[in-house]
Amino acid sequence: MISRRKVLELGGAAVGAGVLGTPGFAQEVWPARDIHTICPFPAGSGADVVVRYYARHLQEKVGKTVVVENKPGAFGNIATEATARSKPDGYTVGIMASSAIAAAPALYKSVPFDPVKDFDQVATLIRVPWLLIVSADSPFKTVADLTAHLKEKGDKASYGSVANSGLISSELYKLQFGLQTVEVKYRDGFAMLNDLYSGNIVFAHLDATTTTGAMTQGKMRLLAATTKTRAKAFPDVPSAAEAGIMNSDVSGWWSIAMPKGTPKPILDRLEKIYTEFVTSDEHVKWALSIGLDSFPGDRKAATEELAKEIDKWHEYVRVAKIEKV
Repeated sequence: MISRRKVLELGGAAVGAGVLGTPGFAQEVWPARDIHTICPFPAGSGADVVVRYYARHLQEKVGKTVVVENKPGAFGNIATEATARSKPDGYTVGIMASSAIAAAPALYKSVPFDPVKDFDQVATLIRVPWLLIVSADSPFKTVADLTAHLKEKGDKASYGSVANSGLISSELYKLQFGLQTVEVKYRDGFAMLNDLYSGNIVFAHLDATTTTGAMTQGKMRLLAATTKTRAKAFPDVPSAAEAGIMNSDVSGWWSIAMPKGTPKPILDRLEKIYTEFVTSDEHVKWALSIGLDSFPGDRKAATEELAKEIDKWHEYVRVAKIEKV
């Protein structure tokens, strides 16, 4: 016969291991099968690189396959909704960009998810600077050169956007200098870059990871970062303030977020896995190698950061005078 004390000890050990179920019935130690995560952008994109990196680390830590599904479209809303609607059983792990989860309520009249009510934030991962880019074949060597050209062209010139942070960065730039440049939306960064290189659009704002990968082709020129201070990974690129874009301080960040109602033992385990990893030398070195900064934070910090980011996006949209679609 097992004593009451022994039962309690076993129960405590089970919670620490991430056991699901009701005492006295068959229970499952998480994870007992493959885990899924949903990437908001296409395979090979900067976002895809980020998601697969963190998915691989989780796979190594828990000993189960982590399958990455790419569901691009609607500036990340499709993938974000799919994560929110997933069963909160720990088998869909959200590796999510703040520009997708926090920006949507400010940019869209109807949003298929609530960034606060539909998710449990677990940990912050990285900060992502954005960069103002032009084709390497263009005559523009500085933001001043580009601005003068865009003023001359008025609404006959266009820029590309593929994500919320890129959109708001471009609109803040336009607002700073009174530009009438027209937005062209793209489903993915590859199509946008092809149009940039061929001259169909004049400029774009691109995330640091995709920029780092595309720079190897030598087809683009970096004119400025979107932040008030220079990005650590791009020390030779002027900050927004240095380039005269005084209203811009845009950066994104990534976090682990689970469908609301995920059992606390699973949240606890994921929080421990990622908060320990993000502060490691391995992670810091990897982040810098693709233009990012480590951004460690636990569940409480991630929740607070999301609330601030939601407020920030409403302010971005107000200042840039962007109408909801």
